Amino acid sequence: MIKVAGHRLGTYELESALIQHPAVAEASVVGIPDPVKGEVPVAYVVLKQGYQPSEQLKAELNNTVRELVGPIAALSNVFFVTKLPKTRSGKIMRRLVKAVVTGQPLGDVTTLEDEASVEEVKKAYEEFKAELEKLSK
Repeated sequence: MIKVAGHRLGTYELESALIQHPAVAEASVVGIPDPVKGEVPVAYVVLKQGYQPSEQLKAELNNTVRELVGPIAALSNVFFVTKLPKTRSGKIMRRLVKAVVTGQPLGDVTTLEDEASVEEVKKAYEEFKAELEKLSK
């Protein structure tokens, strides 16, 4: 659960909305701290073959979430990755994604299927932070 401006949103409902878009194969949504709303949702998305990341696709995904869940569920950002951190049984490890975006320690990763997936999540987030720093200068 994430709490956006006093509204409790389930990450599952946001992920389900994203997966309904024809370009999305998998999605993971986590909340990050926001000084105004408390938390805001960010999404990590794996695209289906034949689709390319773009600003237009980010806007489409955000609109899909807003239409299916509501305007309060607007995504703060969408990061495109080729894989998400999963357990060996195939469950997405949201706590690792959240740890990356909030700068927290990863903790126990012994059940992680592929450690490269965490590095990809980190890389996408670091590129975004660097882009923000350029814009603020």
